[in-house]
Amino acid sequence: MSRTASLLAAVLLAGVVAGPSALPAAAATPPDRAPAHLAARHQNPAVAAAIAGLPSADATAALVRVGGDEGVWRGSSGVHDLRTGRPADPGARFRAGSVTKVFTAAVALQLAAEGRLDLDRSARSYLPELIPASYGDVTVRRLLNHTHGIPAPDFPGTLEEAYADRFRVHDPRDMVRSATSKEPEFAPGERQHYLNIGYTITGLLIERVTGDTYEHQVTRRILHPLGLRDTYLPGKNPRIAGPHNHGYQTMRLDDGTTGLRDVSVWGSTDGWAAGDIISTTADLERFTDALFRGRVVRGPLLEEMFTLPEATDFKTGKPAAYSVGLSMKVLGGREVWGKTGGRWGYNAAIASTRDGSRTLVYSVNSTDAKGQDMNKVAENIMVAVYGRP
Repeated sequence: MSRTASLLAAVLLAGVVAGPSALPAAAATPPDRAPAHLAARHQNPAVAAAIAGLPSADATAALVRVGGDEGVWRGSSGVHDLRTGRPADPGARFRAGSVTKVFTAAVALQLAAEGRLDLDRSARSYLPELIPASYGDVTVRRLLNHTHGIPAPDFPGTLEEAYADRFRVHDPRDMVRSATSKEPEFAPGERQHYLNIGYTITGLLIERVTGDTYEHQVTRRILHPLGLRDTYLPGKNPRIAGPHNHGYQTMRLDDGTTGLRDVSVWGSTDGWAAGDIISTTADLERFTDALFRGRVVRGPLLEEMFTLPEATDFKTGKPAAYSVGLSMKVLGGREVWGKTGGRWGYNAAIASTRDGSRTLVYSVNSTDAKGQDMNKVAENIMVAVYGRP
C-alpha cells in the first residue's frame, strides 16, 4: 500500500479534520465503496469503472455526465462527506474553478460581437490607470489566449499558508497591480503561459465597457438565458450555497501530522473572473452543449474559441494548447476541446468533440485538487470517455 493510500485508510478510521477538532471515528467508513448512484440510457462500463471504489486516496466523490450522439451516461460515486459516509449527491453543486474562464471568454466575445470590446485593441487603452505602459502591447485577445506575458500576482507560498489566508477578500485591481509591477515574462504574442491574471483583467474590462458588474453580466448574458439555475458567482461568500459534497485536501494538520482536512468553506475571490463559479454537472452540460452549438457565442467570433495561437508554451516549448477560453487535446485520435478547473477539494471539467458528438462534464472531489499532475480519477474518466492521448 502506498503512503497516500495508507494515509487515507488511517483518516477513514480515525476521523477527518474539519476545523479545530477531529471528526468521530464511528461514522467515518462509508457503508459501500461501489458507485452510489448509476443511471444510464446507454451502458458505459469503462466510465463506471473509472469512478468505482470511491472514496480512495485520490478522491472522495465523483459526478459524471456523458452526452452527445455517441451515447448518454450519468453516474456518481463516493460519499457526500467522510463523517457520515452517506452516498454522494449526484445533483450537488461544486466549485468549477477555471471552467469559469469559458464563461468569461464567452461574455467578452459577445461584447466583441456588439462592437463594445475590440480583441485587437490594447488592454491599456481600456484601463489606462491600471495597466502600465510596459504592458501596452497586450491586446484583449492576448489576455484571453494567455499570450500576454503578464506574470502572476503574489499569493501565499505554501498550501498551509493559503489555508490560513482562505477568508481573505482579494481586490482584482490589487491583483493586477501586483502582477504588472513585475517585469514581463516574455514579449506579448510570442509565448503562452496559462495563468489567471489575463482573465482577472478581462473581468475588469467587462465591467469598464458595460458599466456593470462582471457577475451581473455573466448572469444576464449566460446563466439566465440558458436556465442555469444552479450556477452562480459567490462573490465574497466562502461557502457553497445549497446541496454540495464536501471537499477534502491532504495537508499538514494542526498537530503536525499529514491528513485530510475539510476545505469546503474557502473564499474564491483570488479566482474571481478566472475561477470562482459554482455549478452542477447538469448545468455545465447544458452550457457546453449550447456553447458548441453556437448558442452562446454566435457567428465568426465562436471560432476564436477553437483557434490556437501561433506561440509556444512558456515552460515546455511545445505548441500552444490554449485558445480563447478553451484548451485542446488529442485523445483517442481526435481533437477534444474543453476546460478543466481546480479549487481546493474540487476538480471539474467540461469537454466535447468539435461537432458535439461526445460531451463530458465531471466533478471530482480530489484530495489534491491543485497538484502538479492531473488527478488520477479525473484522468481515468477522460480516458474512458475519449481514449488515450
